[in-house]
Amino acid sequence: MSNDGVAKPRPRGGLVDKRRSILAGALSVFARDGYVRASIDAISSAAGVSTRTIYNHFQDKEELFRTVIQESATQVAEVQIEVIDRHLSTVADLEASLLAFGRAWAEPMTNYAEHIALVRQVNAETGHIPQAAIDAWQRTGPLRVRRELAYRLRRLADRGLLRVDDSERAALHLMLLISVSNPVQHSFAPTDAELQEMVAAGVDTFLNGRRNRDAPAETHS
Repeated sequence: MSNDGVAKPRPRGGLVDKRRSILAGALSVFARDGYVRASIDAISSAAGVSTRTIYNHFQDKEELFRTVIQESATQVAEVQIEVIDRHLSTVADLEASLLAFGRAWAEPMTNYAEHIALVRQVNAETGHIPQAAIDAWQRTGPLRVRRELAYRLRRLADRGLLRVDDSERAALHLMLLISVSNPVQHSFAPTDAELQEMVAAGVDTFLNGRRNRDAPAETHS
């Protein structure tokens, strides 16, 4: 309240900080408990805010969950797209580039452990999670990444390095073959040597039948 009795507007920074705290706390709780078991009370405790504050920012648990998984998936997608661009935007040696990409792709994403745990929960609770949340996650995360990889594979096919009829299917095929250390898909953590060997086998399988044997040994984009 100012000296003349007029209420001053609330600083925006506080609202932004509270929203960040809510999303961080919600990610931790959803990753630990899943969508069904997670409670607004538990999220408010993890976020250090009141339940009333949460409802001031989000209509209900469904909207909060959708926002959490969408923002988390966006962050992970940006990291994965950077890996795609770094290794596949300029390709001189196809197999070497795919191997380098595969090794980088298969590295455990330790900075995003909560997102990986959240995806595990989603896979376990698919039938109990609002479809809008699953669609938002797929659209901003896995499908976006697949489209970016498909674009790079299509460019390689346009240069005559690969034979690709359906670039999105080829992208999915490659991702599945090289995701050897993805804890969402596997229950073990391979050693570095095992990881490299498995990636090499995955790339070899991908190239078998897709490599254009008539392409020059070395090309430039």
